[in-house]
Amino acid sequence: MPQSYTLQEVGQHNTSRDARSSCWVIISNRVYDVTDFLPEHPGGAKIILKYAGRDATAAYEPIHPPDALDKNLPPHKHLGLLDSSGAQKLQEERETRQKTKDEIRVEQAQARKTRINQILSLRDMEDVALKVLSHKAMAYYSSAADDEITNTENARAFSRFFFHPRVLRPISQVDPSTSILGIKSPIPIFVSGAALAKLGHPLGEINITRGAGRTNIIQMVSSNASLSPSQIAAGRLSPSQPLFFQLYKNKDNAIAAQRVREVEELGYRAIFLTVDAPVSGNRERDIRAPFVLEAQEREAEAISRQPDDVEKEVEGQVNFYGTAGALLQHMDLDMTFSEARDVITRKLWDHAIYTILGQTIPWLRKVTKLPIVLKGIQCVADAVLAAEAGVDGILLSNHGGKPCCRQLEYSLPPLEVLYKIRQQRPDVFDKLEVYIDGGVRRGTDVLKAVCLGAKAVGLGRPFLYAQSAYGEAGVIQAVRILQREIVLGMRLMGATNVNELVPEMVERVNWQPLLAKM
Repeated sequence: MPQSYTLQEVGQHNTSRDARSSCWVIISNRVYDVTDFLPEHPGGAKIILKYAGRDATAAYEPIHPPDALDKNLPPHKHLGLLDSSGAQKLQEERETRQKTKDEIRVEQAQARKTRINQILSLRDMEDVALKVLSHKAMAYYSSAADDEITNTENARAFSRFFFHPRVLRPISQVDPSTSILGIKSPIPIFVSGAALAKLGHPLGEINITRGAGRTNIIQMVSSNASLSPSQIAAGRLSPSQPLFFQLYKNKDNAIAAQRVREVEELGYRAIFLTVDAPVSGNRERDIRAPFVLEAQEREAEAISRQPDDVEKEVEGQVNFYGTAGALLQHMDLDMTFSEARDVITRKLWDHAIYTILGQTIPWLRKVTKLPIVLKGIQCVADAVLAAEAGVDGILLSNHGGKPCCRQLEYSLPPLEVLYKIRQQRPDVFDKLEVYIDGGVRRGTDVLKAVCLGAKAVGLGRPFLYAQSAYGEAGVIQAVRILQREIVLGMRLMGATNVNELVPEMVERVNWQPLLAKM
C-alpha cells in the first residue's frame, strides 16, 4: 500500500520557510517531492514555491498533461497519497471557498449565453467565448505579440483580396473536399495545433478530437496540449481518425526522437515541426492577466496600498513567460534546414559548425517515416529552402494557430506570403503542399487561400473558442458554419470543386476597404 501523509506533514515541507531544503506539493490528493525539480522547472521555481507544502491541483491541472509528473519526476519522488482526513478537508475548502469576482462573472455569463443554434458565424462563437472564459484563459487565448498589430493584420490581409466570380455555370453539385497529405478531408480546413484547451473547458482537447471525428476533419495536436498525446489518441471515435502532431523540438535530440516515436506508435499521421518559436514572444496581455485579477480582488477586499508597497513591487519579479511561454524553454535554438542550404548563406558559416548544426531535417527523416511539414514559414526564401530540403509541406504562419501572432510583431500576414510565393516562385507548389493559418474567420477566407495555391487552411484559435463556449458541440457547429460558407462561396464563384479555384479568380487590391472592427 502507498504511504499516506497528513496535511500537517506535507505543510512542513515548504521551502519558503525551510531554507529551500524541501518542497512538497499535493496534486489530485497525491503527494510529490519537487525539491530537486525546482531549478529545472521551465517556468522557474517561483510558481512552484507559491504552492510549497500545499495543494497545487487547481493551478497544475489546466496547463499540464496528466502524465507530466511521470515523465519529469523519478518514481521515488512520488511519495504517496494524502490521507482521507486531509483529502476531505481539501474538498470542504474547495466547496466553501468564497468565489472570486472573475468566477462570479463567468457563472453569470454561462447562464446568459446564446443558444448554440443561434451561432451563425465564427465571430458569434468568439463573442460568446470571450464572455464565458475566465480572465486568465481569455488573456492567454486572445493575446498576441507586442501591440498586437500582426494579430490584426493577419485578418485584415484577407480584405485586400477580391474575387473574380464566374457566372452561368452549373453549380447544383458542389464538392468542397480535398486531400491533406493524402488524407481525405470534406473541406479544405484542419485544426491547427493550439495549446492548453483545458483552460477553456474541463475536457479540453478531447472536445476538439471528438468534434473533428464527427465532422471528419483532421486535428493537429500541440506539443503543449493540456492532455497527453496518448489521451487524445484514445479520445478518437475510431483508430482510423487522423491526427497530426505539432512538434516543438527539444534541444536534446534523444528526448525529441522519443517524442516523435511515441506519437508515431500512437497512430499520428504526420509531424508538423514548429520552426517559428525557438523562444517565447512578448505577449503582454497574457503577462498582464495576473495583475488584473489581483487588482480585482484587492478592490473587493478594500485593501489599500502602503507606502512601502512600491519598493516591494520593484524588488519582485514579473513572470514574462505568461501562461505558457515557459513551455518553450527547452526548444532547440539551432535548428536548420539541411546541408543543402543556398550557397550565399553557406559562405557565412564556418564549415565545421555548419556540419554539426545543419542536420535538423535529415535527423528527423532518420527518426520517422511520417510526412514532415514545417510550421511557421514566413517568407519566400524559406519556402524555397523547405522545398529544397525535401519536406512534404509547409504551413505559412506567424504562429497563427496557437493562438495567433504570438511571436515576432510585424511578421508578414501568411496570406501575403502565400501571394508572394505565387507571384515569385510558383514552382514551390509543385514540390510540396502549402497550407496557411492565422486570421481565418470566414469560408471566403479559406477560398481566397485555396485560389492562391493553399492545399488547406488551419484554424487554431476559433476551435479553442468553440470548445470553450460549447464543448464538443461548439467544434461541430464551427465546422458546419465553415462548410456552409465554403459551399455557398464556391457556388457564387462558379466553382464546383477545389481544382476550379485558381489564381485568376482572386485579385489583390492596393486600396484598403472600410471594414467593421476586426
